[in-house]
Amino acid sequence: MLAAMTAKHYPTQLLHLNMVGGEDGVALVEVSWLKAHEEIKPKNRDKLLEMTKRWGGYTRPLLVDSKTGAILDGHHRYSVAIELGLTKVPAIIVDYLSDESIRVDVWPNAIIDNLSKHEVIEMSLSEQLFPPKTSRHSHEADIPPIHISLEELK
Repeated sequence: MLAAMTAKHYPTQLLHLNMVGGEDGVALVEVSWLKAHEEIKPKNRDKLLEMTKRWGGYTRPLLVDSKTGAILDGHHRYSVAIELGLTKVPAIIVDYLSDESIRVDVWPNAIIDNLSKHEVIEMSLSEQLFPPKTSRHSHEADIPPIHISLEELK
């Protein structure tokens, strides 16, 4: 099961971490701390941007590595946050490398045949990005549905 960490376990980059009241394991994290490892499809981002505006908030948290800020799931949601000028996004924070319930594979038709967790982290810390739909993360726990208003994320 995905285990969210308490504030005292976060790196210093997360000093402004806020646990979201009533949302089990969901924290508000600084957008500036997050690191993408994969490009997005602008058309998909634009659709999500319009839906996010219509909903007036986020309905699903990102999945993020606690040590590096690497985005594991939620690149389009991250891009929407940047487009909207948000300073925070809802996220579930995990210890990616040691959490065996989180697995990484590649999507069919990806340009590579396989991918490791270490390669995901390395790419997120580099100046480069994998093409869209390269990494495919799966995990045993469900990411809870949420509603965090855009006002709370400014």
